[in-house]
Amino acid sequence: MEADDEGRGPSLPLRTLHDFLFEIDREWNKFRTGSLVSILTSLLLFVMYFPRFFLVTLKRGGPFEKLLAVAIIVALLYNAYLSYGQHQFYRRWEKRLGLLLHLEEEVLGE
Repeated sequence: MEADDEGRGPSLPLRTLHDFLFEIDREWNKFRTGSLVSILTSLLLFVMYFPRFFLVTLKRGGPFEKLLAVAIIVALLYNAYLSYGQHQFYRRWEKRLGLLLHLEEEVLGE
């Protein structure tokens, strides 16, 4: 293993639980925001392009185009559903992580 920058010893993927918690805390808002953007993007694409593209394709298109249009509709709705689940997960665990960080600060006396 290689030594880390400060020469304290070998570079490990995770030195302490403290470092791990603060790294997660720094990235948490990006993940939560990403899930919201994904939900909005999927729903916006579905609402804006469904009437224009999908209905015309379903009326005039061939079998492949119809299958593709239905697959895109299903994929957009499923993506919005998964993103909503991710957002709920981030909201629920954000509170728990905040309490854990607060408890750690009390224990360390910072």
